[in-house]
Amino acid sequence: MARSDLIVDLGAIRRNVRTLLRALEGAELWAVVKADGYGHGAVDAGSAALGAGATALCVATVPEGLALRQALGPVRILVMGPATSREIADARDAGLELVIADGEVPEGVRVHLKLDTGMGRWGLAELPVPGREVVGLMSHFASADSDAAYTGLQVERFAAATAEYAFLTRHIANSAGALRYPSARFDAARCGIALYGISPFGTDPAEDGLEPALRWESQLAQVRQLQPGDSTGYGRRWVAERPTWIGIVPVGYADGFRRDLTGTEVRVAGELRPVVGTVSMDAFAVELDGELPVGAPVTLLGHGVQVEAHARTAGTIGYEIVTGIRGTPERTRRTVIDG
Repeated sequence: MARSDLIVDLGAIRRNVRTLLRALEGAELWAVVKADGYGHGAVDAGSAALGAGATALCVATVPEGLALRQALGPVRILVMGPATSREIADARDAGLELVIADGEVPEGVRVHLKLDTGMGRWGLAELPVPGREVVGLMSHFASADSDAAYTGLQVERFAAATAEYAFLTRHIANSAGALRYPSARFDAARCGIALYGISPFGTDPAEDGLEPALRWESQLAQVRQLQPGDSTGYGRRWVAERPTWIGIVPVGYADGFRRDLTGTEVRVAGELRPVVGTVSMDAFAVELDGELPVGAPVTLLGHGVQVEAHARTAGTIGYEIVTGIRGTPERTRRTVIDG
């Protein structure tokens, strides 16, 4: 029996694509589906995005690209991370496009030259004259979610460096760039987190017309009343001050419900309730406002329980929350719907 259920709504992904396309006002949307579609399933998410108007898929590695090629056929796939010589040969055979951030441009592969405009990671210090294999020019924002001035500077640097090559596809915007910076649109935007209805700004995604595509459900496996002085969980981090009902949910950090999510809220039988005590490998506790039956539904994500809120509790970002969910068949049942 599954300990929890992950439900991926492809309809929400399609609606998010259309929202992003409206924001881009004519620029192409390239859907980023690396890390198994940010935990949503790369093939399902990629197919839904393409069906709603995205024109390419972006991944981090050649193996990710090869898996998509096998599953989805002749779609445009861009590999954004570095590749070994063997992987370059595989990419050539599969018709994948590669990003070149240093070194020589391989022959027989469509490539995008990546310029470092301020990320300080992968990227060329100066843009060489593009050869015949080059089909795109790109860069990467460092802080489009938080620093408008620096983002504007990166846009200016990219525009100046690529101005004489406007006949090539130019792209720098991520989700935050697509939603906030018209000057960053150029010819295409590589959107990931917003595709899944998660805010790149850590705020309510509805503010940008985004709809979360992932629900995570479980149930109460045990209900018990603690007396004053009783505790629950490792380290006795939470001690009852009065007679208190608690519920035990059979999900823990082995499933991706992180140890630092103590203090966040989940929805139990429709009501928001706090997570108390230490999250363990296979279970966590919630404080209830009264006795509930074993089997009462618990929503870990969805129905108003936001990834962004969990991220704030954990001191991280929504990206890390969703990519950390481990939907293994032995513990989690995954369902894809088209709502």
